[in-house]
Amino acid sequence: MRRLLAALLALGALTGCSGSPAPAASAPAADLTRADRGAVRQGGTLRWAVDQVPADLDVYTADAPPDTALIAHAVLPSLYRLDEHARPVPDPDYLAGAQVAGRTVTYRLNPKAMWSDGTPLSAADFNAQWTALRDSHPGYGAIESVAAGADPHQVRVVFRQPYAQWQALFSPLDPAAGRLTAGPFAVGTLDAKNGRATLVRNPRWWGDPPKVDEIDFLATSDRLAALQTQQVDVAALEGTVDHPPTAKSADALDSATQTLRRAEALPGITLHRAAAPSFTQLTLNGARGPLADTAARRALAALVDRGKLAQAALGPLGVAAAPLGNHLLMTDQAGYHDDGTVLGSSAKPLHLTLDLIYPDDSATARRTADALTAQLAPHGVTLHARALPVAGFVHDHLAAGDWDLALFSWPATAFPAVDERPLYAKPRPGPDGRPVAGLNYAGIGTDEIDGLFDQAAAEPDQARQIALLQRADQRIWEIGHSVPLYQRPELVAVRTGVAGAGAYGFGWPRYQDLGFLR
Repeated sequence: MRRLLAALLALGALTGCSGSPAPAASAPAADLTRADRGAVRQGGTLRWAVDQVPADLDVYTADAPPDTALIAHAVLPSLYRLDEHARPVPDPDYLAGAQVAGRTVTYRLNPKAMWSDGTPLSAADFNAQWTALRDSHPGYGAIESVAAGADPHQVRVVFRQPYAQWQALFSPLDPAAGRLTAGPFAVGTLDAKNGRATLVRNPRWWGDPPKVDEIDFLATSDRLAALQTQQVDVAALEGTVDHPPTAKSADALDSATQTLRRAEALPGITLHRAAAPSFTQLTLNGARGPLADTAARRALAALVDRGKLAQAALGPLGVAAAPLGNHLLMTDQAGYHDDGTVLGSSAKPLHLTLDLIYPDDSATARRTADALTAQLAPHGVTLHARALPVAGFVHDHLAAGDWDLALFSWPATAFPAVDERPLYAKPRPGPDGRPVAGLNYAGIGTDEIDGLFDQAAAEPDQARQIALLQRADQRIWEIGHSVPLYQRPELVAVRTGVAGAGAYGFGWPRYQDLGFLR
């Protein structure tokens, strides 16, 4: 959950919000330059733009830079990969199979899988990771014991109670012995100060051999210039487009649009578009002020036209503008259902004056705040929008609760029963007797919602788990907690002739397949 907060800080806000669901096509779940391995030549160096090169590859720390996982997945084992629809799929390079019996999961590791010092993956690695994370990560905290199985390639993990989200764990898996790797690539250099991570082929790799000789991850501030001068081959551009230099000024929208057009016009570059694994929402502060009343929150949420705001936010980016109607599942995930209709409609003027906050570095957030203000005004709702410094947005304002409405984004997850519970958990009294909201910035919740999350986390049957999540989502709508708006766009520029790269959605690259077409 510390990673959820870190991701919130990194996401900024592309923002826009509920009303009758407008039918609209969703953005594709993934958009890649696909090619058979046989069409990709051996050799070469692939250069990949990142925001920041991390000092280490620990993805589980709260302050891990956003690109840490991108690099870590190339050099560390993940027992399960996520496909583009957020479905966990076993990676046979590491996992030969897994069996679940009640509270016990028995993993059968690929006997060929080994760390860079030649030692095989084993129960010792699982035990070390459990020990390190059990006090800070709810998934690992659910484990009762970790032990070797019937042979050295079996690992038996026993949970305190049935735990349906077990596939979320040990991906990536860190070595018990410290600075070792076990992926198709190994770390050549990891230079946070100079902004460069070089990955080289792992000589002990047992799977399909990597196509490229090296992957260079380069900290790149001006990505358009780096693409134009052929300094990089792959670069995510959603941040470049949404955070132009003039994001805080009145011409922010024009600047963002011009930036996108410049990217589309770059010679030898294809701009891939997909729905990102994150979503923007309008959160209603139910802990104080005029929105402390449930009826007022529901009436306000019912006034907002999500479809029109999604079109206003995503249309200029060339991304399909499908409004989001679920707090827990994205449009491209199994079981998605638009539950916004539980609010009904509201035609009665509210006569409210409300404070709206959003991060000041996002052109789209500024546009959405303006559109939302205009949309609510005819219904008697006056919004005073405040663009606040992104550096202190969460700690100084969002967590402090000095607002009525807030526009910001959350990362989406393949395992919402566990990962998203803290966002909606009922605040409990702290040592001083006052409620502690944690990551539930709306400050409201119910015992029923908490119980539905807990039941879903323990439910092994997918259909029943989805039914529980849908009930939880409907209850979240009913209490007027927040209004999910839309999935954020993922925009990735890829140089012509580069195979296997693009906008991955929930997934990540199969690094051994990346390369240059013949």
